Amino acid sequence: MNRIDIKDLHFSYSEEAQVLKGINLVLDQRSTAIIGQNGAGKTTFVKLLKGLLRPSQGQIFFNEQDLKDQTVAQIAKSIGLNFQNPDDQIFKHTVLDEIIFGPLQMGMSKAEAEKAAHKAMDMLNLTGLDKVNPYDLGLSDRKMVSIAAIVAMDTQVVIFDEPTIAQDDAGKELIRKVMKSLTEEGKIVISILHDMDFVAETFERAIVFSQSHVLLDGTVKEVFGQKEALENAYLSQPTTTQLCHALGYDQVFLTPEEFVAFKQG
Repeated sequence: MNRIDIKDLHFSYSEEAQVLKGINLVLDQRSTAIIGQNGAGKTTFVKLLKGLLRPSQGQIFFNEQDLKDQTVAQIAKSIGLNFQNPDDQIFKHTVLDEIIFGPLQMGMSKAEAEKAAHKAMDMLNLTGLDKVNPYDLGLSDRKMVSIAAIVAMDTQVVIFDEPTIAQDDAGKELIRKVMKSLTEEGKIVISILHDMDFVAETFERAIVFSQSHVLLDGTVKEVFGQKEALENAYLSQPTTTQLCHALGYDQVFLTPEEFVAFKQG
């Protein structure tokens, strides 16, 4: 079973401004959303997991291997990160070349890499776009290309930074299905998000970062039940949760379907 152990993690860009202070977490195969206001340390945290930054103090272990002993290239074989802005990730001139690049760097043969790339393209509704320049696509489709490029690498950990940017309901549903599929394959799926409704509908676990610390950590229902703590972190409950509370229900309902099922008994 894949597992990431974070022990007493600290990080600062300068002595005056600590971004993360004493983070202790175990990340396992429960799909996990990381939420919090801008500046709470979320993106810094996932960059530390990816090896793009190194801790000021503390350790990160993936399957009992200390990441400090691995290069960024070595870590990339286990941990994939989809950037928030696809334009920071995409650099090839065709969709297929963009998606096949990672698998080739992982050591796959060209045939294996093409197979992995086309599988990821099918998952993200990109079939038939092999020779299209990614920058001829809209932002929502470029985001799908950037996600496919990470999925095709078949890493054991897949991290998404704001995956629902520029997506309509159909796009969000597609991304949700991809995340579910990756989780079912035994991968660790982690995502930074500001969309609380998507978190409520998609993830098993939520971790709230606030003022450089972990404020809350639990099941999505447990975390979204902490209304006062969320407000202190400048976060809102999901829309359904807020509506049901306004109607006088004390229970935490995460989705309309959950509330309807309750009413139908």
